[in-house]
Amino acid sequence: MSGKIFYRERSKMADGAKQPRYILVAVSDLNLKVYGQHLRMCELKHIAEAVGAELVALPRGSKHQGEEAE
Repeated sequence: MSGKIFYRERSKMADGAKQPRYILVAVSDLNLKVYGQHLRMCELKHIAEAVGAELVALPRGSKHQGEEAE
């Protein structure tokens, strides 16, 4: 794999919404320009496969920094 694509699940997502569910956070060691911010998983997988990158899911943290994630 030549690079990594970091993504996370959107925080403001309603159940059953027909909107892209993931946010692209960062790209490492790739010459890649991404014009969309919210993407579907199938789109992320196709991009990663086409450029030979690894997808890395980032965990969602707590809403407030002082609180621990449950």
